[in-house]
Amino acid sequence: MMTSQTPTPPLGNVFPPNADWLAQRHEAALEPGLPIVDPHHHLWERSDHRYLMQDLLDDTGAGHNVIATVFVECMAMYRAAGPEEAKPVGETEFVNGVAAMSASGGYGTTRLCAGIVGFADLMLGDRVTPVLEAHVRAGGGRFRGIRHAAGWDASPDIRNSHTNPPQGLLGDATFRAGFARLAPLDLTFDAWLYHPQLEELLGLARAFPGTTIILDHVGGPLGYGPYAGKSDDTFQQWSSSIRALAACPNVVVKLGGLGMRIGVFDFHKRAAPVPSQDLAAAWKPWIDTCINAFGAERCMFESNFPVDKITCSYAVLWNAFKRLAAGASPSDKAALFSGTASRVYRL
Repeated sequence: MMTSQTPTPPLGNVFPPNADWLAQRHEAALEPGLPIVDPHHHLWERSDHRYLMQDLLDDTGAGHNVIATVFVECMAMYRAAGPEEAKPVGETEFVNGVAAMSASGGYGTTRLCAGIVGFADLMLGDRVTPVLEAHVRAGGGRFRGIRHAAGWDASPDIRNSHTNPPQGLLGDATFRAGFARLAPLDLTFDAWLYHPQLEELLGLARAFPGTTIILDHVGGPLGYGPYAGKSDDTFQQWSSSIRALAACPNVVVKLGGLGMRIGVFDFHKRAAPVPSQDLAAAWKPWIDTCINAFGAERCMFESNFPVDKITCSYAVLWNAFKRLAAGASPSDKAALFSGTASRVYRL
């Protein structure tokens, strides 16, 4: 008898969404013709939550004009056998299969997983090259880069990233030797870390000006543990670091991730989901700071689904983003919703 792969255990910072709670709010899509490239989502089958191709199709088909998406690593479908360092290549094999199904046209016009960002342990140093090359082969022309999550905090109340990074990962000499192998293969680096670590990322960006770095989730502002109730202080520290990073032309930023439970907002704790107007109003200082610092051509809205689905539906999320961009010029709006992502991930 054929059996399925054992589902991956839950991620510590990720909670499954509550479908009944989300169903309390429905919104029709604003500007339904505006092309969207969603540059950050996951696919997984975990012991507490499934989010696979049909789930993604249900969300991207909720009324907005999502023309393509980019998958970002989440420890899904690693190989069960073989060298430890090569096991993450299984994730790229899995996602490329989803992308090939989507590209057949049999599942609608959205091209799911048109770009793939995987994981390779950059602490392998120079020895990471064969793993990167294996990802490129497995990606069938869709593999675009690596994310080696670096989220770390001194507080025991903060859950560190799923890669179990040490303190100071981005400055480690061995990590940087592995990082140096990205640019020769035309690969980007997705940076996921917490806001107190943005200065570390600044050092990395300055040391490797030829490598494109994509800052995930506006730089990971924390709002729990020792950061609870200190959003004003967090904003001041974060915004200063964002402006410094923007001086590095090789850095771009993803506008999203503000619906995560680890952040400074608690909309997921409300009795019912809030409307997109409320989300846009709350998120505006953070989003505007990024756009003003980086410019629209280096910013891209992202869903971070299904992680941010604990706060709102896909339709409501993109409505909030459209409200935030309501005053943008047509060219800036095109960059924010599709152009920057298409250029950076070479879609």
